[in-house]
This record gives sequence, structure tokens and C-alpha cells, in this order.
Amino acid sequence: MTTDMVTRTVAAARRGGKDAATGGALYLAFLLGNAVYAIEIERIREIVEYSKPTAVPMMPPAVRGVINLRGGVVPVIDLAVRFGAEPTATGRRTCFVIVEVVHAGAVHVLGLVVDRVNAVTEIRPGDIEPPPAFGARINTEFIRGMARSSDGFVIILDVVRTLSMEEMAALGTVGADHDALLAA
Repeated sequence: MTTDMVTRTVAAARRGGKDAATGGALYLAFLLGNAVYAIEIERIREIVEYSKPTAVPMMPPAVRGVINLRGGVVPVIDLAVRFGAEPTATGRRTCFVIVEVVHAGAVHVLGLVVDRVNAVTEIRPGDIEPPPAFGARINTEFIRGMARSSDGFVIILDVVRTLSMEEMAALGTVGADHDALLAA
């Protein structure tokens, strides 16, 4: 499915959001590494083709920079780095998933770097399992749940927690403090 086709599907799905017959919600599924993730369609604004972001100094490692989206400045987050993995390698199908996150009453538009967008899919609430308990060393607060698919599991992200403005700011502060310690 091309980025343009998925964008049109997302726009149509946002007008609906839920399937009245099944009670299922619509999600945008995408690949990050070898895992399939999903975000509620209501959070998705659009999908845009990848272009190199402009780097911004003093940002947390997960913030790749900013892009110009129709005259607006949109911060770009590399979800792989946010989840503690290596930066996403850009390829032919790499794209930005543009999401809206509400923080302190204001809507923030952010771009997420993903390997590839799969499709808009319906997931019924009964098909979502709680995140597994991995122990205290593994942070699962980003995960809203896990849904079975024909290929294994789809990890459903809690976008608000994944892109927490306070946590992202704290990461930047920690990075600056760490750099200051190394310089001393």
C-alpha cells in the first residue's frame, strides 16, 4: 500500500473511527524494526513521505529534528530510539506518521519516523490483551495492549505516554546534564 493510499484511507477512517456493527476501533498499523505497532486512528493526522529533518541542537536523542509541513514546524521523533533501539535506518518505504497529542490543553503535532505503514485495521476491545509483565527492568507504560494478528501480535501504543512532553523534556535535561558532566 502506498503512502498516498494509506493517507486517503486514514482520512476516510477518521471520519468514522469505530465500526458500529462490531464495536471495534480503527488503528493505523506500522512496522518499526521487526515489530508491528498500532495507534488509534483518531490520533493520526496524516502520513507523509520521508524527507531529511533539520537537526535542532540540544534535543533529546529521540528527536531527529523538525520538518516543514505546509508552513508549520513539526518535531520528528524516532520511535526506535524512543524505545531504546538503534535509530531507524531510512529506506524506500520510511515515512512520517503525523500525530496529534494533547498536553496541558494544547494540541501538539508531532511526526513519528516509522519503517513502513501497513494499513488501517479494525481491532475489537475484546481482542486486546493487557501488556505483559516483563518485570521491573522493562518499561511497558508505552503499551496500551497487545492484539493477536495472523503474523503474531500487534503492539498497541498509548500515544500520550509514548510522546509525553514532560518525559521528552526530562530526557533532554538528562542529556544536557550528562554532557556537562563529561565536559567537567
